[in-house]
Amino acid sequence: MTFSRILKPLLASAALSLMTIAAQAEGIGASLLTQQHPFYNELAKAITEEAKAKDVPLEISIANQDLNKQLADVEDFIVKGIDVLIISPVDSKGAVAAIKRAEAAGIKVITVDVPVEGAEVTSYIGTDNYAGGVKAGELMAAELGNKGNVAIIDYPTVQSVVNRVKGFKEAIAKHPEMKIVAVQTGITRAEALSAAQNMLQANPDINGIFGFGDDAALAAAVAVKSAGLSGKVKVIGFDGMPEAIAAVDNDPDMVGVIQQFPDQMGKLAVDTAVKVMAGDEVPADQPIIPGVYTKKK
Repeated sequence: MTFSRILKPLLASAALSLMTIAAQAEGIGASLLTQQHPFYNELAKAITEEAKAKDVPLEISIANQDLNKQLADVEDFIVKGIDVLIISPVDSKGAVAAIKRAEAAGIKVITVDVPVEGAEVTSYIGTDNYAGGVKAGELMAAELGNKGNVAIIDYPTVQSVVNRVKGFKEAIAKHPEMKIVAVQTGITRAEALSAAQNMLQANPDINGIFGFGDDAALAAAVAVKSAGLSGKVKVIGFDGMPEAIAAVDNDPDMVGVIQQFPDQMGKLAVDTAVKVMAGDEVPADQPIIPGVYTKKK
């Protein structure tokens, strides 16, 4: 057997392998912030179901709030040659380098829920967090009779939270007899519990607590009870996860939740990715207006 007769089958086999890899690589890569929160579980479910409905290849990676893992996951997607990256950044600034690398490789980027700072993406899909923050501030003012001292549990490295806290503060500022007396970071439920306890101890005259997310609000409600202040401090959350909705219905200290709609975000993200892959123009911003859930009258 001549060298050429040996080489041709090998080259054909290699070409077939490369074609198989390329076929597997086409489609969507989704890098999501966490799987430890019902919101993101619902988002992942919606993305998966819509990708299946649209018959488009999808691979999902979960960063679990670890920026280094998210950067590595995006790098892996780049190597695989995906067409579109859907990403919920762990850190709005920290993820910029990875997003720019993806774009330099010809990959279109869609951010979902959390926007990115310092890079332009093809489209951002998420709750109008500023509007949601304003709604939370207005609800707090109504619950407190337009006067009182308020605390905030924050997550300042995520731009979506920055926007909702800004909206909340600006809504509160419209009421001269209301004052924000404390702001502390509490990313996980355990950290939020500690932050709420610290703020209540340092400011025993707090009348209301706004949690940047439902985990933070639920933790704050526990802190209120442990401090013997049940019925005296109003707590408002942000997300609309089932546990928080149930708490609003049954817990006297949880007075309301700003509702996000992760199912709508996930479906829209995939639909947008499909349009992008087809060469269609898509809106740069696709905001979803949040709802407000309060106690049933």
